[in-house]
Amino acid sequence: MEFQSIKVRYQKNICFIKFNRNNYKNTITDQLIDEFNYALNKYEHEVTIVVIEGSPDYFCFGADFQGIDNIKNPESLYQLWLNLTSKPYITIAHVQGKVNAGGVGFVAACDIVIANEKALFSLSELLFGLLPACVLPFLIRRVGFQKANYMTLMTHPITVQQAHTWNLVDVYDSHSEKMLRKHLLRLKYIPKSGIMRYKRYASALYDLLYTLKPKALTANHGTFSENGNLEKIKRYIEKGLFPWEEENE
Repeated sequence: MEFQSIKVRYQKNICFIKFNRNNYKNTITDQLIDEFNYALNKYEHEVTIVVIEGSPDYFCFGADFQGIDNIKNPESLYQLWLNLTSKPYITIAHVQGKVNAGGVGFVAACDIVIANEKALFSLSELLFGLLPACVLPFLIRRVGFQKANYMTLMTHPITVQQAHTWNLVDVYDSHSEKMLRKHLLRLKYIPKSGIMRYKRYASALYDLLYTLKPKALTANHGTFSENGNLEKIKRYIEKGLFPWEEENE
């Protein structure tokens, strides 16, 4: 596959996947999901570590509103996040810059989250009458219900310091690249067989991600089926106005 939405490189037993939609804030499209899955599946049996990265300004800013008709069926994205939590490789999110909506899903699905001091995390869906339905099962696993509830209701970003206190981020540093290298130097020695057994066991300990999948997909479909919500999104795309803002005559 010739990748367009992501950049992929393999370094021995490590796979680096970088969002490559910088002009669109690294937003999520069907093509990005397909390319992501292809990259993960290609060397699933050889790779022991997967590192996910974005740009210095945006890690991933959620679904691409320009392709709003393509995100009514979120099952492939939910399954991608399930794969990050359960497949036989250690997943690391290296976060620089802003993370919003579905981008938080990528972060919460990873085993380890490393960030720099400028990282910001938000769930903006309720501003448009939508729900972070598919994100919440993964986020609650990370931070607990009340903190996920607070992020959903308030919609404004939280700092990396707050995210670290809430366990959304494991470690952060002004030189996050160095922090990432330190982790890779240690993690690369863990054998594939051990990772396979551990991920299988961890998935069994917390199987709610599988149990909640139908509820999450139903809730997501419901919010995107409401014409009023789609109109709010289209208005924001065309005019840059939030639902509560009035147009200037």
